[in-house]
Amino acid sequence: MDSFLHTDMVLIILAGAVATFLTRIGGYVLITQMKTIPPRLEAALNAVPAAVLTTLVAPSFFTGGPDVQVAMAVALIASLRFSVLPMLAIGWCAVMLMRYAFGG
Repeated sequence: MDSFLHTDMVLIILAGAVATFLTRIGGYVLITQMKTIPPRLEAALNAVPAAVLTTLVAPSFFTGGPDVQVAMAVALIASLRFSVLPMLAIGWCAVMLMRYAFGG
């Protein structure tokens, strides 16, 4: 267990925690100091969810096998019709069926 708690590892984790905290609290403080949010900033903030979703999904789609790609396409189509939980269930079933079919 002591091989896990090296000083360098603990310092890296603490530095990451501090950096995350400062960026989150800094954004909050900056926004609360503004009387109105400029239109360009509002547009940038509205784009954040799509950017985060893209950074989570795109690598899996391009590095995954055909089972992952087909399951993501099925989940995308399901998301156009259903809410989040049914879409997740459909996507999960699709990936399980594809893995069974492709032997993954």
